[in-house]
Amino acid sequence: MDRLRLLSDQDEAATGLPSQPHTVPDAGPCKDPCDMASAPPVEFMPGGPGFEALGPGYRNVPPPPLGNHQQQSPANSPDWQIPSISEELAREVFIEFASRKCCYSTKPSKEMVFTDMHALNTYRYRLETFTESRSTEWASEPYHGQLVDGLSGVAPGPWDMVVPVPTLFKNCERDVRIPHTSSVKGCDSCLSLGRSACTRCVNSGRTQCQICGGLGRSASRERCSHCTGNGRVMKNNEYITVVDKRSGFPVDLLHTVTGEMLFTDMNKQVYPVVSFPEGAVNAASQSAVQEHQAQFSNTCCILQQRQTIELIPVTRVHYAWREKTHIYFVYGAEHKVFTKEYPAKCCCCSIS
Repeated sequence: MDRLRLLSDQDEAATGLPSQPHTVPDAGPCKDPCDMASAPPVEFMPGGPGFEALGPGYRNVPPPPLGNHQQQSPANSPDWQIPSISEELAREVFIEFASRKCCYSTKPSKEMVFTDMHALNTYRYRLETFTESRSTEWASEPYHGQLVDGLSGVAPGPWDMVVPVPTLFKNCERDVRIPHTSSVKGCDSCLSLGRSACTRCVNSGRTQCQICGGLGRSASRERCSHCTGNGRVMKNNEYITVVDKRSGFPVDLLHTVTGEMLFTDMNKQVYPVVSFPEGAVNAASQSAVQEHQAQFSNTCCILQQRQTIELIPVTRVHYAWREKTHIYFVYGAEHKVFTKEYPAKCCCCSIS
């Protein structure tokens, strides 16, 4: 039995909501009431400033124009102090590296003679742009007598809502109720009549509405309440680049180590770095700032930007042992060691 036929069979259709509950017994188990619950379609919901084209699902709302934004002037050139690793430290970490390998003898690390140590200062540039985007959609909930403020004022625009700023540079999502948008609508599942078609009605052809118990309202005298929800998404967008010295060192290993922070700049909108002694870092900063401005300025609200430059120490060590030369690398603030070949290994280990 379709909904139109059901409507024509209801004696209460002309008078609206029934004054007494219907007593047609339940003819057996029906569909899950939650599956049957239905609020009116969103196209029948009232609009307002900022919500005129609101349809099903979230609708992204671009931020208002910021006007003429004056970028800050570039900071004065700091004193870039590049630390270097000592021979004592280079030997110490190499001995520790060999001692952790069951098949490595520690003799080379203890008896080696340094022939050259070359610092390959590797820089990691990072730009973080913390943005907020807002979207709106209609949301519904059972009505338990909550305040209905749809007619008591003008709803603020999506970007007029004042909400607390979360922890910077941490992704999060929030749903915020927009004032003066709520209203109460009748049960759409049974057209506010209290009865609806049943897929398992046995002989009656219809059964008491499981949503509203025959009252034209939801169970416990509830109606569907609509309000506009403002979805806020805070996202930290990162641009990371590592200046590679092309020394033969596997750059992928640098992702597992930390560096020494040389420079930090945080502001509403940062200015590209222009005075770093490594030109590739300046170029990366210029590209990153321009890219994030073009990508986010028209679709999101930029809450904060932060750019950092890390020095990831990488030292290439040349040493001699038993009249042969060898190379290893010491990298990261953790002073990890990488070498392609070790001069004294044995086959003492087996895998079963």
